[in-house]
Amino acid sequence: MANQHVFNEDKVACVLGGFVFLLGLCKFAGLDLVGWILKMGMWVDDPMVCFKAATKGYMEGWQALLATYVFVTLGLSVGIKMMKGNPIKFIGAFTVIFFIAVACYVCGANAYIAANPTQLAKQGIPWALGLSTEAGLILALIVGIILGNFAPGFVEKLQECGACRPELFVKIAIVILGVELGVKAADAAAFAGVVIFRGLCAIVEAYLLYWAVVYYVARKYFKFNKEWAAPLASGISICGVSAAIATGGAIRARPVVPIMVSSLVVVFTCIEMLILPFIASAVLHNEPMVAGGWMGLAVKSDGGAIASGAITESLILTKAAALGTNWETGWITMVTTTVKVFIDMFIGVWSFILAYIWTKYFDAEAKEGKKMSWGDVWDRFPRFVLGYVITFLIMLTICISSPDMHKVAKSISGALNGLRVMFFLLTFFSIGLVSNFKKLLEEGIGRLAIVYVVCLFGFIIWVGLFISYLFFHGMTPPLAQAAAAAAGM
Repeated sequence: MANQHVFNEDKVACVLGGFVFLLGLCKFAGLDLVGWILKMGMWVDDPMVCFKAATKGYMEGWQALLATYVFVTLGLSVGIKMMKGNPIKFIGAFTVIFFIAVACYVCGANAYIAANPTQLAKQGIPWALGLSTEAGLILALIVGIILGNFAPGFVEKLQECGACRPELFVKIAIVILGVELGVKAADAAAFAGVVIFRGLCAIVEAYLLYWAVVYYVARKYFKFNKEWAAPLASGISICGVSAAIATGGAIRARPVVPIMVSSLVVVFTCIEMLILPFIASAVLHNEPMVAGGWMGLAVKSDGGAIASGAITESLILTKAAALGTNWETGWITMVTTTVKVFIDMFIGVWSFILAYIWTKYFDAEAKEGKKMSWGDVWDRFPRFVLGYVITFLIMLTICISSPDMHKVAKSISGALNGLRVMFFLLTFFSIGLVSNFKKLLEEGIGRLAIVYVVCLFGFIIWVGLFISYLFFHGMTPPLAQAAAAAAGM
């Protein structure tokens, strides 16, 4: 019974994520307690341009960086104390992790690396790789991997101080993510009802097909046990890092399992972003909404999927305009975003389903004939997913209550998104630090990558295309001329 009062990462994530959420809610009372949060964006010549405060004019960019560092460090130190760790040792080691990770993000956010075709003119540059600012996350992962494999002594010291905690970081990020998704879901409510309905049907069908097939392939042909197969199936078929971590918690997998899956998700998301938008524009230029839905179903990270949708939209609209058709902007990306929001929303449902299945059928007690109890399911259910669901539902309810409340909620979401990005950045850098390839090869990351390649490029991408075609075939954005005429222009 005493263990019930011990704080673990799940509970700490709920506490810290919930505290941030409450600070944001104060804006409804006219108190902007989150305007200082750091927002990092693209830059061309001056790296300091990357740093801005969430609320314009609140403070200078470098001040927002320091304020965010202090807040995040102190908050995590309290969490470490709650988990019976040493907060003094943690602060020193975490400071190193924080600023190296931020430096990686700044490098990846350079416009020549990050800007997509729709942003070139605004950034004043002639070309870019189009990787979005998520390139900063990828670079953080790579730098972390280099340090983890070539400076293991340095990393061991950071770990001894309790600073390498990718699971804690990502769980806090997911609780905060619920705020953003609540606002986006309310935005989608104003979108064409038929698109929302079709998007919901598409992701449910994709879930059931994707997950089952990946799990079967991993178990049947690559001989992975349930502990490995389930997070891998969720990571590939659902929402990448968030789903892999949530599934790992639901089935009580060892921490190394979702961490390895998350590493693969980041790498393959980058590959998909470089390839899929151009395939979509080549073969689906007459089916723009199909192309948008495909990006949402195929690309496994939120930022990566939405960036892919934006790139796809730019390419398709440019090609359509050259042929004499001028569609309104935003609709293709909106389909991508809508599909992705529904996918993210389903993480909580799927975590509960897996907690139920593992409790009823796979627990050692079940094999001995002990009946399943709902208390066992609740005990297995990841608490941070509950925090994510609560923040989502609260924000959704607030947003649909009135347009004015929705507007304030958007500003809150925009500010808190800066912290979500920060915690994801810390997650990817920490994943790299703990990814010692010698040990990971012993655990089977090579076979894991093969499963990922086989399932992603042999099945998931193409089934996602089929499902998107099934539900969005024949739909096109409104014509820009028609919109202008309706406005009296």
